[in-house]
Amino acid sequence: MKKLVLVAAAALAAVLASRKARAGRHEQALWAEATDDVKRS
Repeated sequence: MKKLVLVAAAALAAVLASRKARAGRHEQALWAEATDDVKRS
């Protein structure tokens, strides 16, 4: 039973870490878009 709880906790931690990383990449992409040089023709 303890092993099952440990596996579930590890899976939850992996999901949360994945979501946080994805959110960080999204935030970084937004900042890159907002701060890129504007090319004028």
